[in-house]
Amino acid sequence: MAALAAAFQALEQTRRRGEMVAVLGRLLASADMQEIARVVYLCQGRLRPPFEPLEFGLQATLMSRALAEATGCPLEEVQARYQRLGDLGTVAGELLPPVGAGLRVLEVYDRLYAIAALSGSGAQGGKVARLAELLRQLSALEGRYTLRIVQGQLRLGVGDATILDALAASAGDPGLRALLERCYNLGSDLGLAAQLLREQGAEGLRRFSVCPGRPVRPALAQRLTSPEEVLRRIGRCQVEPKYDGFRLQVHRLGDTVRLFSRSLEDVSGQFPEVAQAVPRQLQAREAILEGEAVGYLPETGEFLPFQVTSQRRRKHNIAAMQETIPLRLFVFDLLYADGEAYLECPLSVRREALERCLRATEGETLCLSPALVTADAARFQEFFDEMVAEGLEGVVAKRLDSPYTAGARSYNWIKLKRGYRAELADTVDCVLVGYLLGRGQRARFGIGSLLGAVYNPERDRFETVAKIGSGLSDEGWRRMKEALDAVAVPHRPARVESVLVPDVWCEPRYVVAVQADEITRSPQHTAGRDGSATGYALRFPRVVGWIREDKRPEDATTVGEILDLFRLRRHETTRPEPPLPVE
Repeated sequence: MAALAAAFQALEQTRRRGEMVAVLGRLLASADMQEIARVVYLCQGRLRPPFEPLEFGLQATLMSRALAEATGCPLEEVQARYQRLGDLGTVAGELLPPVGAGLRVLEVYDRLYAIAALSGSGAQGGKVARLAELLRQLSALEGRYTLRIVQGQLRLGVGDATILDALAASAGDPGLRALLERCYNLGSDLGLAAQLLREQGAEGLRRFSVCPGRPVRPALAQRLTSPEEVLRRIGRCQVEPKYDGFRLQVHRLGDTVRLFSRSLEDVSGQFPEVAQAVPRQLQAREAILEGEAVGYLPETGEFLPFQVTSQRRRKHNIAAMQETIPLRLFVFDLLYADGEAYLECPLSVRREALERCLRATEGETLCLSPALVTADAARFQEFFDEMVAEGLEGVVAKRLDSPYTAGARSYNWIKLKRGYRAELADTVDCVLVGYLLGRGQRARFGIGSLLGAVYNPERDRFETVAKIGSGLSDEGWRRMKEALDAVAVPHRPARVESVLVPDVWCEPRYVVAVQADEITRSPQHTAGRDGSATGYALRFPRVVGWIREDKRPEDATTVGEILDLFRLRRHETTRPEPPLPVE
């Protein structure tokens, strides 16, 4: 455990990604076969992959009690130090001895797992007692990071992309990075990828395939602005409605049905009508489907706006919400069925298999998403107009011969959304990394504008793109301040690149959709700077809706997408376009 804590300290002390990869690479190389997956999870600040929720369920007051019991320090003193320092891990570093009992990573992991797994009557007291017992055997440095893991505030500046680089480095072969990423995209589990690499090497990673119960990281679409542009790029294609709901991945394994959000969270309990419909409507005993869940009015069949549909994400009053906001799941892809993986199959083959597999009768919860196959721009435009008239966002066009590109955004899928000439063709999903205090009317809220960033996957960093001061109601600003204060940090987060210094920095956790009039060059923002003095910025940005609970920070709009939107707005192209194909 001492080596893990020392590595965490080294990571905390650098902002250079190359150094982070080197530190992590050495740590992972030194981990034995039993430890490797657990070390990866701890580097992520968790005990299991994201689709297996295992929460410690301990508030700061209970953790303070555990630290007081472990050190003999009065609880009032622990709480006073926490109030002053703002981090229980730092308090532990002050109170625990410099040398611990020499526990191994496996021992600490297993005891943390036992704490998180405690449930039932008296569980909270049991967790405090077990945590105190563990802390008594840890050094100051070990205790610092252990408490941060328990509190969910590890904050090392290490994202999944950095861990993938480090795993390849630990094996001494950077060429393994692509195989590791493939395994991660198909299984959504970095610990599993590390285990396979250590036990079976490149061949094990190569053989890994999808299986029900492990969510596949979703394929994502690029943007274009007209049917003509779409057809020039991908030719004859399948055009589907773009629903304004939330994406669900449906996994069936016999009588067991699990539902996963696009952020890989298990949401099976929140949508009972979908889970109950799967055995009734799906002919395959084992399957992985993808679709979009949308609320609707039973009387008219009219779709509800996203702000209404998103209320179904709540984890309480599920039966009442099911009655108030019924859902339909529009299924658009099949990834696996009864032992056969379809990801490498062309879209046309996947669609045929989906139609055979799904009993989509009128009035049922699972519906087959309509699809038009065309190479005619006029017919494409007509279908687009029909979808917009029905209240949908637009359409998604898909290349007929394309495989399912798990975890990647590509031109195999292209979204075309309704828009206005004064606005960008699409909203931008921004990660909130801080806020500025309000002035004038906003002073009473204590928050005046939000600092928004986009994701740079090559650098595993969040780069600022907007200072957002509109789009929320008075109550919305109050709620936003409350949400951001819960993830506030005393200094700029390690993964954030920013010229602007907000009044309050926040851990990059929450994603919001932002509409803007255009994208401009700006020295105030770091998105896409790439060594130059100016980055890219959103002009007249405003929040649309509320926090996107279905998106992780890494699911935000990327820097590359900002550049694409910048070019689209100016009718630029990145490559010569072939002539429009004839159907």
